[in-house]
Amino acid sequence: MSTPPSPPFALVLPSRPVYAAPTALSETQYAFTFPQSPPFSHIVAFLLPGTILPADTLAGVYIQFPSSAPAFKFLGALGNDKQSVIFRVGVGEANAQPDAGGVDQDEMTDIDAPAASGLAAPTGEVIVGVSIEPAASIQTQLANLKSARSASSTALIPAKAQQPTALTTKLLAQRIIENAFNFLASFSGSTTGPGGEEMVPLRSFKAWWEKFERRVEMDPGFLEKQDDA
Repeated sequence: MSTPPSPPFALVLPSRPVYAAPTALSETQYAFTFPQSPPFSHIVAFLLPGTILPADTLAGVYIQFPSSAPAFKFLGALGNDKQSVIFRVGVGEANAQPDAGGVDQDEMTDIDAPAASGLAAPTGEVIVGVSIEPAASIQTQLANLKSARSASSTALIPAKAQQPTALTTKLLAQRIIENAFNFLASFSGSTTGPGGEEMVPLRSFKAWWEKFERRVEMDPGFLEKQDDA
């Protein structure tokens, strides 16, 4: 009498024993069933030692929460070159959607934290299915998952606040000169030089510069305001 083959996959959930005895639905499909409580946020799936998947295949990992039955959600995949993966799936039913980084999580943050006090413990059973499929089919699902993750990340980025347009060097210089001219013009006619031309005392220019410096300190962007002289 032949001995049935050992299951090729196992799961680990924080603070729970290893799940290493899935139900074999077929030669290529396996199902792990476990209580949803206590809540969990991560699942580790891995190939058991000695397991080698057939050539050109990958093992797709799917999850079904009680609230989403009978639908399964694709999480990611295992392969001969990637024999373990950490999936972040949220805590309990309320977060049945995989996290934005739901595939290949490299960090497990606060995975043993207890459920928030005052919240009812989730009920029902979770099913994690592992299916050995053609690599091309799994890679298509991985690409779709990556696209959805990118779209979700983009949607969460707030629109940048409109920034004032930086002044060109020429325009900035023109405004500084205009500011100086308007100030110094008030001194015109007080002093005349040879030929009767108007002259502005050097101390007046110094007074403008000191005033200009104070204004820049108080309002660095005043020159960028179109209605400021």
